[in-house]
Amino acid sequence: MISKVIRILAGMFGQISNWLKRRRALRSRRNEDARLLLARNPHTAYYDAQRLAARARFSGDGKSFLHWASVAAEVAKISDNPMDMKVVQAIVTEEERRATHGSTPARPT
Repeated sequence: MISKVIRILAGMFGQISNWLKRRRALRSRRNEDARLLLARNPHTAYYDAQRLAARARFSGDGKSFLHWASVAAEVAKISDNPMDMKVVQAIVTEEERRATHGSTPARPT
């Protein structure tokens, strides 16, 4: 009886441990992607992450959407650059139009 309880507890501990490892890996990937976007262009990093999130959302890729939305939040946390929600809305609108019409996004001037 006690050995059965120990096996159950060991299994539960293993599952919790695996879950924590996955969470750490996701956090590490999110932070790395945020740093890469900031290194590439600190002024547009937040908008780049928002664009990738919107693109994933409209393509139906839920995991990728959550990842890029988290990256955008991380960029917002660690960046000193201002974020304009009107620009984010324009990005979402553009990506939605692109997804529904199959066109490529317009180049900003």
